[in-house]
Amino acid sequence: MPLAWLTGKKLKKLKDKLAINMVFSKENARHENYLARLLTEMLDDPYLAHQAFFKGGTCARWLGILDRFSVDLDFDLSPEADPVEADRRLGVIFKQVGLEVKDASHRELQYFLKYPAPDHERNTLKLDLLTQTYRHNKYHPVFLPIVQRTAICQTPETMFAHKLVAPIDRYRRHQSIAGRDIYDIHQFFMRQMGYSEEIIKERTGISAQEHLSALRDFIDQKISQQKLDEDLNTLLEAEVFSRIRKHLKRETLRFIEGEMARLANQKP
Repeated sequence: MPLAWLTGKKLKKLKDKLAINMVFSKENARHENYLARLLTEMLDDPYLAHQAFFKGGTCARWLGILDRFSVDLDFDLSPEADPVEADRRLGVIFKQVGLEVKDASHRELQYFLKYPAPDHERNTLKLDLLTQTYRHNKYHPVFLPIVQRTAICQTPETMFAHKLVAPIDRYRRHQSIAGRDIYDIHQFFMRQMGYSEEIIKERTGISAQEHLSALRDFIDQKISQQKLDEDLNTLLEAEVFSRIRKHLKRETLRFIEGEMARLANQKP
């Protein structure tokens, strides 16, 4: 789906929406401000701006696709990038923004960054720049109103494909379940976004229809109301959470089953 809706009146509406619904607590506001500061400095760095490709929940939120709070910054690192140079430049940026490296991975460009905050409040954000990318990922430059800059981002079709893979992949890798995965899938379907079947096949080794069948069964069997509530009640405004919580699983299953039927009807 092209992002022509990010121009003119629609761009103004998105700016207004972000201004009104940017966050729903002072704690979240502080966190999102530091995310925006970090992204701004990364986009102002000529090397990182062209080698780090924005993706994930915060990217989708700031593009107006998701309406939930998101706590991390996620990027794909270009295959042409030098991780050592990226790490060096990021170290300079962390100091400029006032972020302390609390922990970091020795295998990937992954950082846990601490910022000033009152005791017992959130004070850490995560930054990921993954060197493992997928051949069918697609990117394009998009203007982000929240930072008033253009970033190279995953296309919505690329993001949605990865969102569809995420629940089962997370469970297989970490034996964990994230209610936000289900919410994000629901939101992409609600906005009638397309997805890349090629990415699903590249990541799972099976067709999109086969994967959707497995995803339907996974959600039906593994996703409980308790799991959804535990994750989403801190990521959504109270009114939004109350309105969607009882319907989320059922509606998501209907979306997936409808998509499976569409794909079946496409076969010759």
